[in-house]
Amino acid sequence: MTKKLILVTIESHPMHKVFLEITEEISKETGIEKEVKVEDYAFVTDYGEKDDFGMPWLPQLFLQDDGNIKPILTSIPFNDSLKPDKEKAKNEALNKVKNA
Repeated sequence: MTKKLILVTIESHPMHKVFLEITEEISKETGIEKEVKVEDYAFVTDYGEKDDFGMPWLPQLFLQDDGNIKPILTSIPFNDSLKPDKEKAKNEALNKVKNA
């Protein structure tokens, strides 16, 4: 089975575009197929990270590999200026893809 990136997102979320861009860039750089699911709470409940109350959040990026699905990016880290650090987030996700 081939690897696949799966982004589960919600278009109204402030980080939606950042997650989309990261997914697109990783897909292009690695040649891994991508799929975008919008508001698929069942999927993210089954495979995603959850808060202290057991509730999943969106967006989250997953890697499917040989039937195993695991989250590789669930939040965007901030830089020293407290702005979203897209490059750091992308690098974290890329490292997880390469080490999967």
